[in-house]
Amino acid sequence: MKPIKNVRIKYRLIWILIISIGVVAEAGAQSNFNALPWKMNTAYFNYLMRDVHQQYAERKTTIEEAFKSEKSMLEYRDNCILKYKNILGEFPEKGDLNTQVLGVSQQDGFRVEKILFESIPKRYVTANLYIPDGNGPFPVAVELCGHGMGGKIPAPRAALLMVQNQIAVLVVDPVGQGERVQFVDENSNSLTRGSTTGHTLLNAGANLVGTSVAAAEYWDNHRAIDYLVTRSDIDADRIGVFGSSGGGTQTSYLMGLDDRIKVASVCSYFSQRERVLEINGPSDGCQHVPYEGREQLEIADFVLMMAPRPVLIMSGRYDFVDYWGATQAFAELEKTYTALGSPEKVKLFSIEGGHGMPKPKREALASWFRQWMYNDNTPVLEENMLNISVDALQCTKTGQVNTAIADKISLPDYHLNLAKEYERQRTAFLKQDWTVIEAKVRELLGISAQKSEIESEPTGYGSSRNYEIFKYQIARLGQMPVPCVLLVPENVNPKSQVVLVLNEDGKNNFLEDQNTVDSYINQDQILLVADLRGFGETADPSSLNDTKYWNREYRNAMISMHIGKPIVGQRVIDVFSLLDFIENSDVTKNREIILKANGAYGSVAVHAAFLDSRISKTEISGAVKSYFEFLENPMQRDVYSQVLYGVLKYYDLKDLVLLAGKDRIRFVD
Repeated sequence: MKPIKNVRIKYRLIWILIISIGVVAEAGAQSNFNALPWKMNTAYFNYLMRDVHQQYAERKTTIEEAFKSEKSMLEYRDNCILKYKNILGEFPEKGDLNTQVLGVSQQDGFRVEKILFESIPKRYVTANLYIPDGNGPFPVAVELCGHGMGGKIPAPRAALLMVQNQIAVLVVDPVGQGERVQFVDENSNSLTRGSTTGHTLLNAGANLVGTSVAAAEYWDNHRAIDYLVTRSDIDADRIGVFGSSGGGTQTSYLMGLDDRIKVASVCSYFSQRERVLEINGPSDGCQHVPYEGREQLEIADFVLMMAPRPVLIMSGRYDFVDYWGATQAFAELEKTYTALGSPEKVKLFSIEGGHGMPKPKREALASWFRQWMYNDNTPVLEENMLNISVDALQCTKTGQVNTAIADKISLPDYHLNLAKEYERQRTAFLKQDWTVIEAKVRELLGISAQKSEIESEPTGYGSSRNYEIFKYQIARLGQMPVPCVLLVPENVNPKSQVVLVLNEDGKNNFLEDQNTVDSYINQDQILLVADLRGFGETADPSSLNDTKYWNREYRNAMISMHIGKPIVGQRVIDVFSLLDFIENSDVTKNREIILKANGAYGSVAVHAAFLDSRISKTEISGAVKSYFEFLENPMQRDVYSQVLYGVLKYYDLKDLVLLAGKDRIRFVD
C-alpha cells in the first residue's frame, strides 16, 4: 500500500495540471464522493452468486459419482438427510395432540370433518378431513396448501377428486394462512398484504432462535400424520402427501424425513435452487432453510431423500417456477431412481400451462395415487366438482385461531418464549473462556480468524477549505471491494483521532452534509467514511427486491444465509479491511480509532468492536440494542440485514457490549 504522503504529492500534481487547463471545480462543492473506479449496480448479487455456483458445482461432482451404484446412491441420500437435519434445528418433544372434531358435514359419497389439534402445547392447527363413505380403512393423502391466504378454504379441487376416488385427504392450514394467520387485528383481519409477507417476517424471528418457518410447517405436518395414524378408518400403511406452489415446498421439506409417507407429488415448485436464485432471486421466507447452499443441498436432494418411494413431479412449461431447471433437476431424480433399481417410481408430468394445479394436473395426481395406493392404473378423469360451504370447512368461530382461542400461543410468541428459555444456556456460554466465545461468534458470522492482506487503490483526490479528500478502493482477496473517502484536516496533529463513519444512507449522504463534516474537521479529527458491501455504491437496486418481503436487500441477505455467510459477518470483514487500511497508512496509523455507526450498521459495529481491539470506542445511533427487539416486534423492516442463525442460543447484542469492555461500545440515542 502507498503511504498517504506520497499519494498527496501525486494528486496535488494532477490537481495543478487540471487547474492549468481551466476545468476544475471546487472539491468541497462536489456531490459525488463515489470511490469505486467502476459501477455495476448488481455487483454484490453477482459476487454472492459465485459462492452459490461453486457450492453447487461441488455438489454436481458428488452426485454424479453417487449415480454409479446403488450403494453410493444410498450413501448420498442418507448423507443429504443428515445434512438436512443438521440445519433444520431441534424439534420439541411430542405431547398429546388434544384432537377435537368440531363438526361433520355429509356430502355426496363422503363427509368432511373439521379438525383441530395441537402440534405442540397451545399451537393449534386447523384442518379438514375428507373421507369416503364406508368403514375403511382408507388410504390417505395430506394436502399442503399453497400461498393463498384462504388456506384450506375454499375446498381444494384436488382433495375433492381424490376423495371421490376412495382416497381420504387431510387438508392442513399452514401457519400464516387460512385460520392460522399470525398477524391479525381484533377483527381477525390480516395486518400484512399476504401470506408471503407474513411468512417472511416470521422466518426472521425464527432464524434468530435457530429454527425456521419451514421447520414449523414440517412439524405441524408431521404431527398431522401422527393424528391420522390414530384413526381406525385410515390405513397407516398407505399415506401420501402432495402440494402445489408453497404446498409443493412443504411437501419437499416433509417427504424425506417421515418414513410413513409412501407416495408423494410436488407441483409448481420443483426446479433448481441455483437457477431460481440467479433468475428470480430468493422466494418467500418459508421456502428457505439457512445454510442449504453451504451444505450443498439442492431442491432435488429434498425430494430424493424419499427415494425409491414413488414421486410425481408436476410442472407447467410457462410457470414462473423455472421449467428448464425442473427438467434438469428431474434428470437427477431419474438417475437416482435408476441407480436404486426403481425407475418406474418417478415421473415428470408437464402441461402447456403456468402455475398451480389445473384439471390435467389434478387428474394426473389422482391417477398416480390410485396407481400406488390401489395398484390401479386406470386413468382418473375429473367430472362434476361439488361446492362446499365455508361453514362446513371453518373450524373456529372468528375464522382465526389467534382471535378465537384464548390460550393459543402464536408463532411470534413461541419464538420469544424460546429465546427466553435459552437464557440459562446463554449465561453458561458467556462464562466460558474468551477464545471459546470468540470462536462461536466467528462461526455464527461465517468468518475465519485468518485473513489475507489488503490492497488500497487511490481513485480520486480533492481539497476543500481546510482539509484534503482522498478516495480509495480497498480490496481483499475473495471479498467485495470497500469504497471509502479519507478527509485529512490541515491542522492534523499527533493527538488527532481517526473517526470511522458508517452511515446506512451511504457515505455520500454523510459527506454532503458540510456542517457535520466541519464539526469533525474543526476538532482536527481525521474522517474515514465508507460504504460497506450492500450500502451506498454497492446497494442492490430496489426494483430487484420485492416490497412484499419488507427488506431493501432481501435477495442479498437471503442468499448470504443460504451460502452460510450472513450479511452481518461479511460487513464485519469490511470493517477489518478498513482497520487494516488505517493501521498501514502513514497519516492514520498509531492513532486512536473511533467507530461511529447508525441504523443497520449497528449490529455490524457491535460485532466488529467485540472482535477487534483496534477500535477504541464505538458510538451507535438509531439501531437495535438487542435481538429481542425483533422478537417483541416482529413486524419490522430490514430485519434480515441483522439476522444470525441461532444467535440467541449463545448471546445477545447487549452481551457483546458488556464483554467488549467498559465504555468501548455505547448507544447514543
